[in-house]
Amino acid sequence: MHAKRGLFITFEGTDGSGKTTQLRRLIERLRNEGYEVVETVEPGGTRIGNQIRRILLDPENQELSPTAEMLLYFASRAQNTAECIVPALEAGKIVVCDRFTDSTLVYQGAGRGLGDDVVRALHAIACGTLQPGITLYLDMDLETSLERAQARNREGSARNESRLDDESIEFHRRVRDAYFRLAAAEPDRFRVIDARPDAGIVEKSVWAVVSAAMEYVRVP
Repeated sequence: MHAKRGLFITFEGTDGSGKTTQLRRLIERLRNEGYEVVETVEPGGTRIGNQIRRILLDPENQELSPTAEMLLYFASRAQNTAECIVPALEAGKIVVCDRFTDSTLVYQGAGRGLGDDVVRALHAIACGTLQPGITLYLDMDLETSLERAQARNREGSARNESRLDDESIEFHRRVRDAYFRLAAAEPDRFRVIDARPDAGIVEKSVWAVVSAAMEYVRVP
């Protein structure tokens, strides 16, 4: 009988959609159920990745070119994949990641106009064949999500990570449209969750998707 491999879950969505709140609620529930869970984030997740994150999200770095931006995201992702994600999966753990390559497909591929092909080619170099087993996209209208993100940036430490939030509404529309194209192309992996209701209702929707995959993950 073969040992069951861990499960790789990613969360996607525009900033302000409640993505990080739902990610943490899911992790708490999984741990309460007895699963070993590793939490990570993109960009970041490792000491080196956190250094790259500061460059990428600093609003002072407006001169960062789209290509340099994309390459930095993949530099962080390559380190996260090798140091954190793959070892945890090989140990049979659940990995929950705040963003992954889908974010680069929509923000740099669509938002910046660099295209899908170059993003997928870089993913193969940086991450090999690694793909999420489940991707949860929390969807909300752009006006509300951006208003929330900008309020958060004004009030807290996230003000130093607002570079992408400051992009035009047209940019964010391209991003949201690209998320829906991904959902249509990969419906078995990529699930759209309505993020507009109360957080408790959204949490139930997230759990309904994730719990269906739990049979594939071993409990230590």
